[in-house]
Order: sequence, then C-alpha cells, then structure tokens
Amino acid sequence: MRHAFKILSFGWSYLRNYRLRLALGLLCGLLYAFSNGGFVWATRALTEHFSPPENPASLITQPQSQTISPGNNVTFTVTAVGTPPLAYQWLLNGTNAIGVNTNTYSLTNIQSTDAGNYSVVVMSVAGNSTSSNASLIVSDSPTAAKPILSHRALSLGSIQRVNEALKRSLDPWLPCVGTPVTWRHLVGLLLFLPLLAFLRGAMDYLNNYCMGWSSERAVRDMRLDIMEKLSTLSLDFFTRSTTGDLLTRINSDTQTLLRSLRAGAPDLIKESATLVVVFAVLCGKDYKLTLAAMVILPLVAIPLVILGKKARLATRARRTVDVSQSNQLVELLGGIRVIKAFNLEEEEIERFRKSSKKIVRAGMKNVQAKELIGPVIEVASAIGLGLLLLYIFYSKRDMANLPAFVIGFLFFFQSIKKLAAVHILFEQAHISVDRLMNILGEKPKVCDPPNPRPFKEFKSGITLEGVSFGYLENQVLRDVQLTIPRGFKLGIAGASGSGKTTLVNLLFRFYDPTRGAVKIDGLDLREIAVRDLRQQMALVSQDVVIFDQTIAENIAAGKLGASRTEIEEADRKSVV
Repeated sequence: MRHAFKILSFGWSYLRNYRLRLALGLLCGLLYAFSNGGFVWATRALTEHFSPPENPASLITQPQSQTISPGNNVTFTVTAVGTPPLAYQWLLNGTNAIGVNTNTYSLTNIQSTDAGNYSVVVMSVAGNSTSSNASLIVSDSPTAAKPILSHRALSLGSIQRVNEALKRSLDPWLPCVGTPVTWRHLVGLLLFLPLLAFLRGAMDYLNNYCMGWSSERAVRDMRLDIMEKLSTLSLDFFTRSTTGDLLTRINSDTQTLLRSLRAGAPDLIKESATLVVVFAVLCGKDYKLTLAAMVILPLVAIPLVILGKKARLATRARRTVDVSQSNQLVELLGGIRVIKAFNLEEEEIERFRKSSKKIVRAGMKNVQAKELIGPVIEVASAIGLGLLLLYIFYSKRDMANLPAFVIGFLFFFQSIKKLAAVHILFEQAHISVDRLMNILGEKPKVCDPPNPRPFKEFKSGITLEGVSFGYLENQVLRDVQLTIPRGFKLGIAGASGSGKTTLVNLLFRFYDPTRGAVKIDGLDLREIAVRDLRQQMALVSQDVVIFDQTIAENIAAGKLGASRTEIEEADRKSVV
C-alpha cells in the first residue's frame, strides 16, 4: 500500500472540491464497519439466548467489615456460590490490584492508606459479572475511626458496559431457552438480523455512491485540466510527443485513476475500519483467543508484496504497448490514402496483430496477480481458523464464544481480501498517476513577458535580425536576415528540411529563436503578448483541419463571436 498515499494525495487536489459528499461517504463507511462488528456481537447475543440459562454466582466476602490498628495483618476471602467463576479481580478504592486473581487477598503491615472499600469482581463462565464489597478501617482508636469511602468499583470496562446496556435493550425482544415465547420475541427474532443486514447494505451502497459521485467529477475536472495544460504548451512539446501517447494519458490513464478512486477508495475506508472494529469486538470477548487467531497475518504480506510488484510491472508493459498501438491507429486513420495507394493494408494489420498479442500477454499477467490474491487470503484464513480451533482445544476454553469468533474471523479476513485487491488496484494506478503528474508538470517554453508591450495593429513590417534556430541537435536556420514590408507578397522556396515551415513557425512564435530576434513594427515578438500577436495574423495550412462542429462554426473559428453576415461574407470570399 506504499503507493496509496501518493494516489490519494494526487486525487485529493480534485476531490476536495466535493468534500461534503466525501465526508458523507466516509461516515457511511464507518457505519458499515460498525454494522460488521454488530454482526459479531449479534452472533454472541443469539448464542447466549439459545443456550441454557446459567445460575449466576453469588459472593460472600469475609470479613465484610474490619477495624484494625496500623502494623497488623488482614486477609479477605471471597466464596462464590453457584456457577463456578472464570476469573477474580480485586479492587481497592476503584484501583485494580494487579496480579491478584485468586479468591483471597492478604494485606500485611497495615497502614492508614490501606483503609477504604475493597471489592472483588467475579467473571463467570458465560461472561456475567458479579461483585461484593468489604470495608477496612485503620485506626488506633476503633471508636473514633470511620471508613474511608472509595470510588465505586467498576465491575465492567467501558466496552463491556455498552455491551451490557445493548443486551438489556435487546433481551425483551429475543426468546431464551426455557422461557415462554411472546409476540415480541417473534417480531424481534424475525427482524433482528434483517435490520442489521439492511443497515450494512444501505451504508455500503451510500458509501460507494458518494465516493463514485465525487470520483467521477474529480476525474472530469482532471481531464479538463489536462486539456487546458496541453493547449498552453509550446509546439516543441508536441514535436517530441506522439498523438497516441497523449490520447492514452487523457483516456486510459485517467480511466485507471477513476477506477482506483471509485472502487479502491471506498473499500480502503470501509474495510480498514472493519478490521479495527471487528478486532476490537473480538478482543473485548477474548483478547488471547483473538491474538492466537491473528498470528498468521504476517505470512499474508509476503505474497501480497510479490503479486503487487508483478501487477505494477505488467501495467507498465501494457501501457507501453497501448501507446504504441494508439500511435499505429492514428497513423492508419490519418494516412489511409497512402496505405491504400501502396497496398500496405496487410502489413498494417500484421503490426496491429503483434501489438494486440503483447497487450493480451500483459493483461493476463495482471489477471494472474489480481486473481491469485483471493486464494492466498482464503488459504491463510483457513490456516488461521485451524489455529484458532487448536488453541481452544488445548487451552480447554469455553465454547460459548466460538460462533461469534468464527463470524468475526470471516469478516476480518474478508476485509483483508478486499484490501489486498485494493493494493493490486493501486499498484496498477500508480503507473497512470506518474504519467498524469508528468504531463501536468510540463511548462511551456514560449511564455508571455511579465509586462507585454501593447500591439493593436500591424503598421510597417516584419524583420528577422540574425535569426538562428534548430530542433535539438539539428540546426535549421543560421543567421537569417530578412525584411518584409507591410503589403509585400513573399514566396519562399527550398528543399525539404531547408527551414521554410520553421520560418513560419517563428513568425507565429510557435518557437523562439535560439539566437537573434524576430520583430514586427520594431517590437521583438518576445515583448508582445502571444494572443495580441496572433490576432493580427492568419494561417492557411496545406493540412486541412475540419473541427467536429457546424460549417458556420468552422468558418468563425478565427473570429469568435462573428455575426452571421460576417460568416457568410467569409464563405463567399473563400469560395468554399
């Protein structure tokens, strides 16, 4: 899960715009986790109701009240009558007497600070708790001595008190063995588990819906940001990039990120919280039994790391082939006339077939990594369950908690299985996030100056003063000197690669010269805002580009907001 933080941090820059819906999804995820813990608790509650009633233990503590002088000794003894106790707990002034778990508690060399209220708590086999108190008075003058009142001894922990309160509320609605069944018992028995299942299902749906709602909009905003970023980048970026690669980033990479946010993030929230809740509930029942069952967990991490690395490498390989195939598709569709003219159809199909085989091979490696996770977790959970039963058998523990532990164990490892799938999903999304971050981190090389010079109208002419330019190591123009007066018609001829197109690119400031300056009306183009410059120019390229819009919108592309009359006039002049 080491890449999860990176992916979620990147997604958060867009998800935070929808933080209210995210908070609601998070709340529903936590309630879903508590409903899973509720199933474990409900199993224990039903087990108790369907078990024969237990005679509660009653306690007798001797002596119940003792007045003694400092320096003497005293021993308290508790006798449990009824069901044999499971554990003893002595408390003094509300403080646990650590290490004392027998039915006797001895004090030697009594001091004044030993005075107070002594309490013993007995936990029965069924988990019921009973307590009994005794007072100790320490004084040199027995007639004047008064017992030091202690805080009320707590017989149950916070979790146990909540548990007891819930059981008291539920008891009237569930039948018990040996008691008459009423209409309330029937209603409670029929609705108890369905209501829990409804709560769990509703919270699961709302969590997925809220996270999906936010993720869809976050990825939409991200795609808009990428399009905006691409529109601001200089032409040199597109020269060293391929159309297939850019299409893959905009479509496939954002789709992979969407899948990780829409499917992975909800499970990361729900299942992580479920692990904590179920583990706490099981520890509240019997922490030793819980720890014995969880001893297998470290072994799950080893195949998880191996399979995660395999998925990451397979995703990187597939993304490389995806880019190659997208490039080929762009070439095929854009150059279909050339392909048909030279009878290249079979060669192009064969290239496409080879790249498709590579995609299938990389895809199957991803499938292997993803599908192996389930069996690995299931085998580990079976081993853990076996260790749990073995521990119960050898420790001769009571079987009353076993049904609840089995249910909790299944919930626990089901959550681990889903989190393992999230791990694979995040390993796959990690490659896409890196590619998206790279493109969003690109900076345009042709930028507006901090304080651009005003340029509203072209008046005199264009001048090239000692202009040199090259693409990487290939020098195209060298020390070009040229003056073009306004209204002058100039034709430039030359061999392929001699710099004709490069010269036009410099005039439009698609690039900046590596040396020298291009000036218009005496102003260096680098001193003028790019938008102001290009509003005074027009480009008629040999490459015909028709946008996916109406004819009128295509004609008006050079002048946004043009009237209908202006569009028709331009149409007549162009003889379209």
